[in-house]
Amino acid sequence: MILATIPSPTQGVWDLGPLPIRAYALCIVAGIVAAVLLTEKRWVARGGAPGDVLDIAVWAVPFGIIGGRLYHVISSPRAYFGRGGDPLRAFAIWEGGLGIWGAIALGGVGAWIACRRRGIPLPAFADALAPGLLVAQAIGRLGNWFNNELYGGPTTLPWKLKIYEWDGGRAALGADNQPIVLGYFHPTFLYELLWNLAAAAFVIWADRRFRLGHGRAFALYVLSYCVGRLWIELLRTDPAEHFFGVRLNVFTSIIVGLGAVVYLIVQRGKPREVIHRGPAAQTDPGIDAVRVSEDDHRPADPG
Repeated sequence: MILATIPSPTQGVWDLGPLPIRAYALCIVAGIVAAVLLTEKRWVARGGAPGDVLDIAVWAVPFGIIGGRLYHVISSPRAYFGRGGDPLRAFAIWEGGLGIWGAIALGGVGAWIACRRRGIPLPAFADALAPGLLVAQAIGRLGNWFNNELYGGPTTLPWKLKIYEWDGGRAALGADNQPIVLGYFHPTFLYELLWNLAAAAFVIWADRRFRLGHGRAFALYVLSYCVGRLWIELLRTDPAEHFFGVRLNVFTSIIVGLGAVVYLIVQRGKPREVIHRGPAAQTDPGIDAVRVSEDDHRPADPG
């Protein structure tokens, strides 16, 4: 039986003169753009004003990138502060390494600041954002594919992933001047990519079917992602911090996922709030409304 193989790129960085173009960064940017476009559509459909999403993203994205990097460095400190590590590499975001938990946590702080400035309730905005985050995370996983990283254990399955020995953004070459193949592994980047897209479709369906509001669509995103991340994390073999022999992100997935379940239970039964600001401000009879007037957007009196 001839097994199929998922190829990996042999290059993740291209030099445009003195400027290195990194596939990882391009995937992150593409994911952010996709999230903004999808969230804009959902936000306006809920009654929000066009342009709100981009204004909030200006705050949320930088906070999220910093939070993601902080989580990565804290949860995988050996490469930076262990023996032979380089502390300055902790700032090298372009090399890859963003933890989604830190990105969501600190990105949420940035979104909260922006929502507060614009008079927008954060839970309502988070509900509009939820599927877009999953799509962004799916696209971002392609960056891990370009970097030949975040794969699972060895496998002979037909969809096994070829992984090269990596050296500074490119596959290392052997004596025959050919890329050195480390082996064939579970494509956990692909598992998570497909899971995230399926979860995004599920959140959109559940949001339409049950008219989720008050942060419940976002909680469903968190729960869906944590369930997928839990089993995928158990397949991964890349270096990570362990507690009691279990990867840190396994514990994080369980704790955060249970928190999402509690939130869904506490907020169950509440009708969806609608932001009366944009062209889609008409609502169904009987549902709660969060009215945000245009006055809420005027700068505060400096006096």
